[in-house]
Amino acid sequence: MRRRGIPYLLLGPGLGWLALFFVVPMYYLAFTSLQTGDLFAGFRFTWAWGNYRDAISTYHEHFLRSLQYAGLATVIAFLVSYPLAYWIAFRGGRWKNVLLLLVIAPFFVTYLIRTLAWQTILADSGPVAELLRDLGLIAVDGRVLATSTAVVAGITYNFLPFMALPLYVSLEQIDKGLVEAAQDLYASKLQAFLRVTLPLSAPGIFAGTLLTFIPAAGDFINARLLGTPEQFMIGNVIQSKFLVVLDYPGAAALSFVLMASILLLVAAYARSLGTERLTG
Repeated sequence: MRRRGIPYLLLGPGLGWLALFFVVPMYYLAFTSLQTGDLFAGFRFTWAWGNYRDAISTYHEHFLRSLQYAGLATVIAFLVSYPLAYWIAFRGGRWKNVLLLLVIAPFFVTYLIRTLAWQTILADSGPVAELLRDLGLIAVDGRVLATSTAVVAGITYNFLPFMALPLYVSLEQIDKGLVEAAQDLYASKLQAFLRVTLPLSAPGIFAGTLLTFIPAAGDFINARLLGTPEQFMIGNVIQSKFLVVLDYPGAAALSFVLMASILLLVAAYARSLGTERLTG
């Protein structure tokens, strides 16, 4: 009996933490999403499912924009991080720790300061805009800041380590002998990569894309500082409803719609990759 109870004792603190700081807040958020009223007259629980209908019909463009920006940022982060993680894992040698420190170095600066730095870098008189004008990629009076490109760039930069680190861990665990065996069996380097390295790194790809896409879809700082109201994401709407408009039921309903959308996309993504291969 004692042996059977040990696992539950070990799980107890974690389950208690999740119950207190996740389940209970989610319950109150769901309760709030079904209320009607305002801050002055008070809110009443009336099973107001119309809040969800209004959330989708009114702010569907913001939802789609959020998913689009998060998807683009995730793809770009993957294209940048995979070669970087591959090189560190297979060619880093005694410099691995230093290179990994450089990858996570942005985390030593707060999220807000990093985004404000991008605001300076992408300013109309900044180095990026000047270089693009010299190359003829934007008009003389063209801008980089306050565009969708700036928002996606900021999201990609801020969440890049969340993609790079899981990829590195997955690549680091690959038995190098398997790659050598594939080449001994007359596979080219490209074939060995596509048939051995890439499939074995699938768990890192899965984890990295989730860690990047999920927080990026709910982000609002980058759209606020690097974009205009035309680039606002659903996170900006939720933040405004909670803190400015004080429409708590609408904000709660928007939050649940966003969570449900992300859960459906994650489930479809995991199924397409194959959960057995990811967890085996």
